[in-house]
This record gives sequence, structure tokens and C-alpha cells, in this order.
Amino acid sequence: MTVSMTDTWTNYIGKPVNRVDGVAKVTGTARYTAEYNVQGLLYGMVISSPIARGKIISIDTSLALAVQGVKKIYSHENVKDMPWFDISYKDMNLLPGSPYRPFYSNEIQFSQQPIALVIAESLELARYASTLVRIQYEEDVFETSLEKNIDKAFTPKKGKAGFQKPKSRGRADRALKKADVKVEADYYHGAEHHNPMEMFVSMAIYEPDGSLTIYDKTQGVLNSQSYVARVFDIKHRKVRVLSPYVGGAFGSGLRPQYQLFMAVLAALDLQQPVRVSLTRQQMFSFGHRPITWQRLELGASREGMLQAIRHSAISETSRFENYTENIVNWSGRLYMCDHVKLDYQLVQLDVNSPLDMRAPGAATGLLALECAMDELAYTLGIDPLELRMRNYTERDPEKDRAFSSKNLMDCYKQGAEHFGWEKRSYNARSMRNGKHLIGWGMASGIWDAMMMPARAEAIITDDGKLTVSSATSDIGTGTYTIMTQIAAETLGIPLEDVTFALGDSKFVFAPYEGGSATAASVGTAVWNVCHKLKDELFSLAKDIEDSPVKKYSIDDVVFANGKIACKDNLEQFLFIADVMQRTHTKSIKKKSADLAALIKQMGYSRNTHSAVFAEVKVDEDLGMISVTRVVSAIAAGNIINPKTARSQIMGAVLWGISMALHEESFLDHQFGRFINHDYAEYHIPVHADTPEIEVIFVKEDDPVVNPLGIKGIGEIGIIGVAAAVANAIHHATGKRVREFPITPDKLL
Repeated sequence: MTVSMTDTWTNYIGKPVNRVDGVAKVTGTARYTAEYNVQGLLYGMVISSPIARGKIISIDTSLALAVQGVKKIYSHENVKDMPWFDISYKDMNLLPGSPYRPFYSNEIQFSQQPIALVIAESLELARYASTLVRIQYEEDVFETSLEKNIDKAFTPKKGKAGFQKPKSRGRADRALKKADVKVEADYYHGAEHHNPMEMFVSMAIYEPDGSLTIYDKTQGVLNSQSYVARVFDIKHRKVRVLSPYVGGAFGSGLRPQYQLFMAVLAALDLQQPVRVSLTRQQMFSFGHRPITWQRLELGASREGMLQAIRHSAISETSRFENYTENIVNWSGRLYMCDHVKLDYQLVQLDVNSPLDMRAPGAATGLLALECAMDELAYTLGIDPLELRMRNYTERDPEKDRAFSSKNLMDCYKQGAEHFGWEKRSYNARSMRNGKHLIGWGMASGIWDAMMMPARAEAIITDDGKLTVSSATSDIGTGTYTIMTQIAAETLGIPLEDVTFALGDSKFVFAPYEGGSATAASVGTAVWNVCHKLKDELFSLAKDIEDSPVKKYSIDDVVFANGKIACKDNLEQFLFIADVMQRTHTKSIKKKSADLAALIKQMGYSRNTHSAVFAEVKVDEDLGMISVTRVVSAIAAGNIINPKTARSQIMGAVLWGISMALHEESFLDHQFGRFINHDYAEYHIPVHADTPEIEVIFVKEDDPVVNPLGIKGIGEIGIIGVAAAVANAIHHATGKRVREFPITPDKLL
């Protein structure tokens, strides 16, 4: 009798495996960038500009340099003639325009711009000496208000990588005029900053041969390596960047930040190791989700069928780069509608360039679209979930082609069932518990299922141990774990015998970790390279004289539990380690192929989808809002690890709640500065704000996206959450708030 594989062999893909790096993190043996120390380490403290626009007239460093232990102070005065500023450089997240370059001139382009760097023998000494530097400025007129400069909005001709110019279709203006029912509303949300727990820090170590070893907080070690090599005119092979652990990033580490430049600058000049760390306040000096104003106009038949969509957005950017997002594009893809008009514009202000933040564009655009859909539902007298289901589409209406897979309808059904949506009363202010008004709201979500070129290298040794490596990152998402799972199952090696290594620019190519693309891209590379090892191991196994698999093809055997066994008789097997030892093979090394897995994707739209249901309670007297329950139903292909995946969705849901109720970086337009630049004043949710969160992974098979059917989940969890909360607040109170975050004063 043939024994079932599942009864005999251990499978790892799809199982809630504990994090392989979990013990290292909770015991403190996992070292983050600021925790690496070397002999002779020097410390840097950045001095930031107090003005938003103008020029530096003079810098007096005499008092600071007189302090014993202060090594050097860098500014535009002593680095402006260095040759690398004449070299054009790019990075993997390039924006149209001229990127900010520290110490390039005396010009001030934004508040908190880094203008000097103090290097000393200790961090405390560097910080003290920075207070002794005397700088005089000539202040110029500046503009930091999006609202006051809306009339200066322009349409960008091109954008950053991944930006798609919005495409209109049909005759939306005419269809809106003829629509039975119309909804028009403006939505606004302020800036948000990433605020990962680990602040940005870089340590550059000058080696005797002139090369550099750099520890950097980044989402892409190859990105940082390329930046340093180009800016300082050093060969790539002489720059090694390491980042094995990252304490959160959320997009803030996609571009090299200025502390990397400064650490390398000082290390090369002083020929000593230098570490430059940013303060929490300086974390607000770069990158943020841009302030955005949106207008949504929806036209529908009395039966609730969309007849026209008009969606326009205006966001802020810096004066030296055009940061772009796909904000309005989603309105042409989520629902069936023949007439769609989309418009996207920018306003240049005296701020640093915004930067991708979790689900860039979609978190913003879907906030407005899904609130407008809720408004339309109430105008029509239709249940908000029913309205979305009536306008459901199985084809991508923007590109008029099939989705590789789409299970949004099951997200609606399963999410509603788990939430108890059928018990919802339709009318606003109709549900209460004592002095609290109760509201239920929902929203849809969509994100791209991205796939980028990536490679992996694998080595198996004659003791049966497997090591797989790739120059990817783990920003807390579980990359270490799921890559170990993929490798273990694909090659049939016990999980404890597999090591996955990342975060080193010496490893083979991988893109930066962002866009929910890592699991699909690097995971496919790991799958591919392990299959190459299987081919060679099977060939060796057939060469063994008394091999039980000699007469079989590779399709007739199974690799599992460290064995190669015959499918029709699992008792006939060879241990993988024995195969190598008996053939005198010390090790086998393979590299994955590059683009083979991408070929099937042509001709399909590839997306993840979600349905979010939220419950709020609102104190009728005080306007205090609490989110008490969220159900998030996700359709994202094959889930490699439900435990780490659920953690990602829970964190994203909490951030969506924060977007709805808590987070905003306040720009004081008198000074042109974000004034709540610390954890005391920048409001983020804490334990008391964390509701019951239920995550449902809706089954979705997708053989098109990649061999593993992975779509990626980092972004989809946040999309639609803020809208669901806002819609629940309207259901509770009858008040429609269109300015985010929704704070008690806006309800009162």
C-alpha cells in the first residue's frame, strides 16, 4: 500500500511556522545598525537648519573645535569642492528632478535641512559641541501651505519608478450630467511620517586597502552600495553594505538618507570608523506621506450602477524633485464603470521630498473613493456592501483584460459573515450602547501584485545542510522565515537544517524590500535555485550503483525530510546527505535564473484585494472615538506563513486606524516646519487604541503570478481601513467628516 505523502512528510509552506529569527530578536543577539562597535569609533551629530528657505551667511566653528575630543566639523564650506558632486548618480527609487545633496551649497531648501556635521570621540561630546556652532542665516520668503497654493498645481510629465499617468475613458463629464444620482465631495488628509522604532543610522568603516564596510539602516543594501559608489566615485566591489536586521521602515528606507553620506564622508576623510545617528526630531526632516486634497464625483443609476467617476487629486512635493503617487488610478480599476475621468497634479513647496509610505497612493486614493462610495450608498438608500457588490467586475476595466485571479467577492461574503454585517441597521444614529453611539462601516481595497527581477544562491553541503542567500532585506515582515520555509519544502530539507542569509551587498541581486514584492520576487528565486539543486542531487542519486531511484525520472520521486524517495514506494529512499557522501560531493552551489517566472504574467492584471469591516463607538457628549472591532478579509494568493502574514495585516490595520483618527504631522506655516516632531506630540495608536482584529485569508489560487502563487501582503492590509472607520463614524453619528484625521473637535 502506498502511504500518503502528507502522512509521512513534513510540509512547511502554508504552515504558521515561528519566526526563525525570533529567538535572536527577543534575546537581544540580533544586532541592529547602531549596535555594532569597532575600535576607534567616532560619532557624528547632525546640525539642522531652523529656517525653511534662505542662505547660510557664516558658520563659526571655533568654540566647538576648541573642545577636546572634537575631531572635525563638516559643512558646505569645507566639502563643496570635492569631486563627487560633479558625478551624476541614480538610485533604485529615483525621482524626476535634482536630488538633495548634503553640504552642496549654502542654500537652504527646507526646514531641518542638515547643514553641518560634528565629529567627536563620543556621541555626547558631538551633541554638546553641535550647540557651540554659531550659524548666521539670510531668510527668504517660503511657501509650505498646499491649500494656499492650489492655483499653482501642475500636471507632472513623468514620475518616479512605478508611476502610471492616470488614464481616463469614455465621456465622464457628459455621463455625470445625465446620471440619475450624483455625489460630489472633497477630502483632505495631512502629512504622515513613517516613524519606525529604529532611527536612521549608518556606520562606515575605512579599511586599510581603501575599501569601505558600511552598516546601514536601509530597505536595500544594493541601493546604498550603488549610492556610495557613485557619489564618492568608488568601485562597487570596494563598498560592502550590511543590514541584517531593520527595526521597521515602512518605505522610509527605500532611498539612502543623508546620514549615510555623512558617515562615509567623514570615514574617508579621517580614515577612521564613523557612526552617524539621527535623532527622533531629525526623523521628521525627510520623507512623509504627502498632504493631499481630493475631489470625488460619482454618478449612478437609481438601481446603484455606476455611470460616471471623476476623481482628481493634488499633492505636495519639494521644489527640487517631483514626487508622484498612483492616487487616482485605482478609481478606474476597482469597479465597473464605462466613463471615468482622472486627474493628478502637484504643487511644489519649500519642503523636503515626500517618500513612499506603506501602500503609497492607494492608501490615499482609496480613502476618498471608498468614503464617496459610502456617501453614494446613503444617497441611493442602498446598503454600502450591496452597492459595491452590484458594481463588482471580474475584468480589469482600465486595461480590459482578465485578472490573474480575483476573489474580492469572497472577501465581501466572508468578511460580512464574520463581522455580522446582516445585523447592521441602515440608518445613521440607529445603534447605541448607553451613552455611546455605535457605527458599522466597510470599504474595499486593491493593490498591485508586484513581481521584480531577483536572484538567489544556494549551497548544500555533504552534511545535508542548506544555505540560501540573496541581497534582500527583512524589515520585520518575516522574510527570513518564509524564505527558509520555501527552501526547506522545495528541496525537502528539514527546517532546522536550512539557513537563509540576507542584508549583505555581497549576495546576489535582489530589489529593495518594498511594494509587497519581496515574497513573490525573492521567493520565486529561492524556489528556482532549490529546483536546480534538486536536479543535480537527483542526477547524483541515479549514479549510485544500488540506488532505489535509478530507474525513475525526477517526476517519479519526492524530496522531503532530507530524503529522496520513490513516490510509489516511500520505503525506497536515499538520504540527501548520503547521496553527496557516497558520490564524494563536498558541496553543490547554484544560482537562480533571472526572469523566467515573469513570462506567464503577460496579458493579465495582477492584484491583491480586500474587504474591511469596522465597528466604532463614539461618546455622544465628548466626541471621543474608539474603534472596537475590525474584520479584514484578504485575497492575496498563496499565504506562505499564516502567522507572520496575520501579523503584517494586524499592523497594517492598526496603521489604517491611525490614519483615520490619530496621525498628522502639523506644518506650522509661520516657520515652515513640522512642529510635532517627536513621539510625545505625533499621535500614534497605543495598546488602548488597539481593537479586536480578525484577519481572514480568503483562499485564492493563482498559477499565473509565479510558480508559488504568491502575491504579497505588506500593503493591502492598510488600504481601505481608514475609509471603513470614517464610514462607521458616519453610521454612528450621522456626521460626514472629510478631513483626516477625524478628531473629536471635528465631530463636535
